[in-house]
Amino acid sequence: MTAPRRLLLVNGPNLNLLGTREPGIYGTETLADVVRVTTDAAARRGFELRAVQSNHEGVLLDAIHDARQDCAGIVINPGGLTHTSVVLRDALSGVALPVAEVHISDVRAREEFRHHSYVADVAVVHVIGEGVPGYATAVARLIDILTGQAEG
Repeated sequence: MTAPRRLLLVNGPNLNLLGTREPGIYGTETLADVVRVTTDAAARRGFELRAVQSNHEGVLLDAIHDARQDCAGIVINPGGLTHTSVVLRDALSGVALPVAEVHISDVRAREEFRHHSYVADVAVVHVIGEGVPGYATAVARLIDILTGQAEG
């Protein structure tokens, strides 16, 4: 059986406010722009994309669990859950799919509490501080790992 050629894009709490929330930090691009950039990057490499955004942790956990059925990998910007959610980390670890962690801003240059990521140790790709274009970078790196063009 061949591996599915689909990625799951997960955007966590408050990312629905992109474009209006703190544009000095996050820019003016919207969640729709994120989905478009990520979808286009995946399509250029022959992959489909399923996108989910929620302000509710359980919805994100269910989407991650469901990805086991038909996805080859996960691109995730967990938002504030990055720094707080052990259960999100456990869900990503539990589905055993390669994970790319993305952050629009440079979380390492922000408040101290943002410096720790519960997702970091389960992700094989980390793209931090590249803005919305960072999603395309994450997709490219993740697909390189999935297709054997890079090690994860």
